[in-house]
Amino acid sequence: MLYTSTYLTSFDINILNPSSIPALTIPKSINTTTPYPVSFAYLISASKGDIAKLKRTIQALYHPGNLYLLHLELEAAEDEHREIARFVRDNRVFQTAGNVLIVGKPNRVTYRGPTMLATTLHAMSMLLRIDSKWDWFINLSASDYPLVTQDDLISAFSVLPRNLNFIQHTSRLGWKMNKRGKPIVIDPGLYSSNKSEIWWVIKQRTLPTAFKLYTGSAWTVLSRSFAEYCIIGWENLPRTLLLYYTNFVSSPEGYFQTVICNSKDYKNTTVNHDLHYITWDTPPKQHPRLLGPRDYRKMVLSSRPFARKFKHNNAVLDKIDRELLKRRPNHFSHGGWCSKGDGKHQTCSSLNNDGFGVLRPGAGARRSCTDDDMEEARKRDAMGRKKEGTPVYGLHVRHEIQNMEVILWIWFLEKKTSADTMLGCLGKNSSNTTQFCQIHVVL
Repeated sequence: MLYTSTYLTSFDINILNPSSIPALTIPKSINTTTPYPVSFAYLISASKGDIAKLKRTIQALYHPGNLYLLHLELEAAEDEHREIARFVRDNRVFQTAGNVLIVGKPNRVTYRGPTMLATTLHAMSMLLRIDSKWDWFINLSASDYPLVTQDDLISAFSVLPRNLNFIQHTSRLGWKMNKRGKPIVIDPGLYSSNKSEIWWVIKQRTLPTAFKLYTGSAWTVLSRSFAEYCIIGWENLPRTLLLYYTNFVSSPEGYFQTVICNSKDYKNTTVNHDLHYITWDTPPKQHPRLLGPRDYRKMVLSSRPFARKFKHNNAVLDKIDRELLKRRPNHFSHGGWCSKGDGKHQTCSSLNNDGFGVLRPGAGARRSCTDDDMEEARKRDAMGRKKEGTPVYGLHVRHEIQNMEVILWIWFLEKKTSADTMLGCLGKNSSNTTQFCQIHVVL
């Protein structure tokens, strides 16, 4: 089920006839070279009834330098599949850039089952085969929304090492030890043509001793190198853990964490953060709180480039569009690639050759590393290393609401770690100092 034939919706096919979708059709307009310093490959997943949210999210996230793969679950109505295909086909920018694709043979997805993980791995393999130039893989849902423009994100990531993986992780399982680690579940979506809930095996299993379990957020930003490791797997660890997590509750919240933290090649490349603003009820319920206008200020001050969950057309989304993304209704977010014009007249309705390859994260951008910054970084580093799970690298994004200034705090290791020091996933026993830089981007 994980490695079935790859299908893409081609813009040349008759979208009214789903059976005409050909196998592995890669549009000729895809350009595997990009003038931008870094590129992201997005998976945006949607369930039935999410078409309107999916359209708005892709417009807010779109940038011609990135690659986008849309997955609408198999259970969605045929009319919904046709609607999203028409939306992509009829958009002039999407057709010109050729970088928005749809999974033509979607997967059946069971909530909390391994089919969610299978869909993510399927998308990663497709994106790796389509384009060899992107730097990071980002998985989002139609209920997510950006808090920064793609020009801001590209500019921030352009100064980061390309091997960083933003994965929230911890080895302290807590209640998940008995509720996730020991139960055995079966996902009917792996073998049944009808969707149903996962069912539980009466007998439980002991915790593994061949590897250590980690858990965290299902939302990640993975480096291309680690994505290749998970798909190609020149070691057997990714495949072994994939088989183990087939019978694991909510496997997307543990698979990538356990793979990377048990890999000697990648355990020092983690940033312990999912780059999302998410809030929960007290005590936590099964799903996070729905965000609204009252959450706006906390979202902006939270340092996250993404937030979730939102209802369709919530009023706070209009405020994010207006104040953070400079996005008009049914248009794209602000960026240097947009068609000529400014302010209310900047429509971004077509690619501007003069602006293609140009980043405009703000009116001015500067980078400085002062002695005070270095001292503050060392203090943060010393405090952080007392806690398990402290990352080697950190990325902090803070928005100043008054002047719409985005401040990106980035700190790196100055020295290489010894072979026996596992900083990425353990964060212990290190005497390394850090370099601390501050980047100001005025929107």
